[in-house]
Amino acid sequence: MSVLGFDVGFMNCYVAVARAGGIETVANEYSDRCTPACVSFGPRNRSIGAAAKSQVVTNCKNTVQGFKRFHGRAFSDPYVQRLKNSLVYDIAQMPTGTAGIKVMYMEEEKVFSIEQVTAMLLTKLKETAENALKKPVADCVISVPCYYTDAERRSVVDAAQIAGLNCLRLMNETTAVIKHNDLPAPEEKARNVVFVDLGHSGYQTSVCAFNKGKLKVLATACDPELGGKDLDEALVKHFCEEFGKKYKLDVKSKPRALVRLYQECEKLKKLMSANSSDLPLNIECFMNDIDVSGKLNRSQFEEMCAEVLTRVEPPLQSLLEHTKLKKEDIYAVEIVGGASRIPAVKERISKFFGKELSTTLNADEAVARGCALQCAMLSPACKVREFSITDVVPYPISLKWHSAAEEGITDCEVFPKNHAAPFSKVLTFYRKEPFSLEAYYNCPNELPYPDPTIGQFLIQKVVPQASGESSKVKVKVRVNIHGIFSVSSASLVEVQKSDETEPMETEQGNDKDGEVLKPNDKETSVFLTPLQSKMQTDQEELQGHGDAQKETEEKTAQESKNEKKSDQPPQAKKPKVKTKVLELPIENSPQWQLADDMLNLFVENEGKMIMQDKLEKERNDAKNNVEEYVYDMRDKLHGILEKFVSETVSKSLLEDTENWLYEDGEDQPKQVYIDKLAEIKKLGQPIQERYIEAEERPKAFEELGKQIQQYMKFVEAFKMKEEQYDHLEEADVTKVDKLISDAMIWMNSAMNQQSKQSLAVDPSVKVKDIKAKTRELFSACNPIVTKPKPKVELPKEDTPAEQNGPVNEQEKPQEEAADKGTAENTGNPTSENTENKPDMDLD
Repeated sequence: MSVLGFDVGFMNCYVAVARAGGIETVANEYSDRCTPACVSFGPRNRSIGAAAKSQVVTNCKNTVQGFKRFHGRAFSDPYVQRLKNSLVYDIAQMPTGTAGIKVMYMEEEKVFSIEQVTAMLLTKLKETAENALKKPVADCVISVPCYYTDAERRSVVDAAQIAGLNCLRLMNETTAVIKHNDLPAPEEKARNVVFVDLGHSGYQTSVCAFNKGKLKVLATACDPELGGKDLDEALVKHFCEEFGKKYKLDVKSKPRALVRLYQECEKLKKLMSANSSDLPLNIECFMNDIDVSGKLNRSQFEEMCAEVLTRVEPPLQSLLEHTKLKKEDIYAVEIVGGASRIPAVKERISKFFGKELSTTLNADEAVARGCALQCAMLSPACKVREFSITDVVPYPISLKWHSAAEEGITDCEVFPKNHAAPFSKVLTFYRKEPFSLEAYYNCPNELPYPDPTIGQFLIQKVVPQASGESSKVKVKVRVNIHGIFSVSSASLVEVQKSDETEPMETEQGNDKDGEVLKPNDKETSVFLTPLQSKMQTDQEELQGHGDAQKETEEKTAQESKNEKKSDQPPQAKKPKVKTKVLELPIENSPQWQLADDMLNLFVENEGKMIMQDKLEKERNDAKNNVEEYVYDMRDKLHGILEKFVSETVSKSLLEDTENWLYEDGEDQPKQVYIDKLAEIKKLGQPIQERYIEAEERPKAFEELGKQIQQYMKFVEAFKMKEEQYDHLEEADVTKVDKLISDAMIWMNSAMNQQSKQSLAVDPSVKVKDIKAKTRELFSACNPIVTKPKPKVELPKEDTPAEQNGPVNEQEKPQEEAADKGTAENTGNPTSENTENKPDMDLD
């Protein structure tokens, strides 16, 4: 099972995996752990990550980045309209009214939804994880900014589904940046730690209370529009003005020039964080073939960004106000995010809290690692030390509905700001017919989002009681593990017939039709404990309401107890009332939610685009193979292979192929490149084979020569009547002599013939023939040469000192040795015994 954490940032992404007892950040195909959040569209395929980043200048209109900020937003959103003119690529309206990205893909104009583009990026991150783990992956935890609204979070969940990922949790970036070592015991006072995350396009802060085994987020505060990009903007504005005066250039009129300036300003910003001296900015052929240059130092940079830097403190002040903490109550301040490295930012945060900042976490990778750890906690495949995490609701959520009793709209706040999440509440209504609830954020001024609406929820199949009175309807509302609000279940409580009526229920149903539960009303309110320790239950409830009836029955029983305790007028004891609980269907209409058919279409389209990318990669690989072979052979034909090229063979085929690659062969099907490679290999293969033959031939002849010399020495030794060969037959040795002579004649003939032949033509004798001759000579001669001497068998009583051993000249006559052995030994003596007897040799 996969255990993954994805940090999908504004400019860069990181992938972390849990394995081998730890968390590690994995590298992509470029051996870089940072993958640019960039997608580029071409005439045949998509490029994602580093490959897309390299096309930011050359294919700027069809290369998109920074699309994270458009999740869940309408095209008419003032935020989208404000940014539209500053983007190099085009924003267009989707049929649903949301913002989409218009590009040229497959030589057609296409408009992709933000969910689709994010899914493309997630597909790349998924591929990176699969390459690292060597297996398919599915389960993951994805980070989102803590200020994301309901619509934005649903948009990210949809993107994960399009990419084929099972998102176990959307985790707030400030919550993912967790550290849980050396913490106080559960019964001790919690340790308060502030996390400050300043990235490229968002500023988030949170204060968390730590105890051993648990983390509770107390509050969050943010500035969604503050980030490193604002500092880049200041630099770009400065140099646009400088180049306009100095070189008379209108930089903003040329998108490519503007993109290059942004890239160089970002590099300069990073250099100024480490160096306070004057630093140069040089760009060659910037515009109209003009080289531009400028310089800046840190103090000048901080001066021009002074207004931006003043926005650092307000979110920190807001944190303390919401939590009612003093600066002395803060144990540590941990900073992460790329822009947190800027000295002016660190100085302001440190000065605000009056303490040194902590940088024990990796500023870039901490979020991805925290997400992977959370995924390990949620996954049954990993055993992780128990650690519960309680997040918060970033904005207050209210419900409103039409109240028949009051003849108007009634509303009530269900989840206040910084309420614990995930969390469920059960609300009780008294209705005779279906009714709808509208969820919304009741503090629109705090939202970084123009529309406070969360969604509409229609409770269906509500009918009155048999007596005609209003039915009791219990509605369960929930902020789930992703931070998304939903009406997760609704149930109708049918009261069975009884002799006595229940005044309280009847009166409430008549007087306050549709009254929503208040948090402090124990009589009609049921609170569930935070479900940070029951994550799996939360996930199951997202998919369906399988256990809803059982839960509702338990809550109904609990409410009956509460109702008994709080009866107002003294009345007769209420009889035991039997109730029947019926589940009610709910029609959900969240704001800007993708319809199921549209989501399925996007999933299908993503699969097609993945296949197209794969086919295009195979086509490019085939083309690269042709190009690689042409360049390799061209160099060798003027190098080590030059002597082996026949004058009759034209070298122009390689040149023609090279020219074809950049002309007619620039865009051909895969099979054309395969055929072209086979064609030019017909030229190159024989040449390479002649070269290999020339390299291997001397060694093969040398081996054959050694074999011949060895057998010639054998024949000479036999002719000299050496004793070790006196057991061989003369006819066999003569046969060996003839084989040697024939082999020598063949070798000399082959060598002479080959020496007269040009290297540019196929050799007259090949290495395989020489090796075959060597094997043939060996198999014919070796049995004769290595033929063993026959063993001398003696009578049993005449066994020599060394039984069955060979008899040589140094030994005495067998009779004497046998007599001595018989006289002095009761058995067959060993050679050791023989050597130890001085009187062994007798005359």
